[in-house]
Amino acid sequence: MHHARKRFGQNFLQDSGVIYSIVASINPSANMHVIEIGPGLGALTRPLLSNLERLDLLEIDRDLVAYWNQENLKGLNIIEGDALKFDFLGWATVRPANSGLCKVVGNLPYNISSPLLFHLVSAAHVIDEQVFMLQAEVVERMVSKAGGSEFSRLSVMLQARYDMELVLEVLPEAFNPQPKVNSAVVRMIPRRDFSLSNTQWHALEKLVAAAFSQRRKMLRTNLSIFSERLALSESELKARAQDIPVERYIEWAKILAT
Repeated sequence: MHHARKRFGQNFLQDSGVIYSIVASINPSANMHVIEIGPGLGALTRPLLSNLERLDLLEIDRDLVAYWNQENLKGLNIIEGDALKFDFLGWATVRPANSGLCKVVGNLPYNISSPLLFHLVSAAHVIDEQVFMLQAEVVERMVSKAGGSEFSRLSVMLQARYDMELVLEVLPEAFNPQPKVNSAVVRMIPRRDFSLSNTQWHALEKLVAAAFSQRRKMLRTNLSIFSERLALSESELKARAQDIPVERYIEWAKILAT
């Protein structure tokens, strides 16, 4: 029997009601192109596979890779690798003929969730949907709106690229071993109106990092090196980073990139 490993952030989902709800939110159908990150012992894997012709698994733990290879399940393709280094763009682009929606799903290790979400942004234009279980406080930041206490750099950058929805809240009792924090499931659908070039996206990254560098400071201070080019209004100069809507940050990034 495989035991959860702390260094990989493993907590195995075991609550059948939660599993059913997550699978229902993914809504798998036969010809979908799906990859599951960190399948663990298969809480999501087996019900997903029962509705799919093929399912790719991305797993870093060699023991779990061996476990799944031994299972020898029809339609299952096991990929040993680190999700933070995996080429999701290549995976999504090279897909079986006549495949339907492209989805990335998983119960993500909490210790790599934020860097992994940013890593996935580079493939957002070829992925239809992402459904992840994450630490609840991370999901709160992801979906928080301007003016809220949880609104952050993560909120702005991900909302600039995705439409997001909090699907489900999950208590520690749903896992073995139980994590010390609550979890939540989020659905991320790449925005159809996204139009930033690479240069504009990098400008957004720099701008948002500067704006949130000192949360309690006004933008007059945090964006001082950009304020002249952005022609910030008096009210914007007196505002704090969490008070500015995502769309305004996008407008500013386009100005800085010209």
